[in-house]
Amino acid sequence: MIYGIGTDVCDLRRLRATLARRGDRFAEKVLGPSELQVFHARHARAEARGIAYLGTRFSAKEAFSKAIGLGIRMPMTWRRCEILNHPSGQPFVHLHGELADWFQARGLRAHVTVTDETDVAATFVVVEGSLP
Repeated sequence: MIYGIGTDVCDLRRLRATLARRGDRFAEKVLGPSELQVFHARHARAEARGIAYLGTRFSAKEAFSKAIGLGIRMPMTWRRCEILNHPSGQPFVHLHGELADWFQARGLRAHVTVTDETDVAATFVVVEGSLP
């Protein structure tokens, strides 16, 4: 049974401007520890790849927060939700701390897809739950 659906679109030009103004502080606020390592590696190789990665993760967290119906408020925080990739490249949601406990207590499962182009990142999240 579908518990919730969320979608989000992120303007990568705005992220680029934010990074120019604030440096890595924005990425450090939004990305979890595993995501931050990937961001730094991609950004070092090519700025556009780092910005696209940050944009897809930001967008996916927004979409996830909509799908679970909390928005960005406790127990949902930017860093407690990570969007990682399986070796195949398939993205998945990895939760930490209170958010992981909240999610598991409800028997939920999340599915996420991400995409990006030159100036935009978009994501779609479906959260499934057991029948009551």
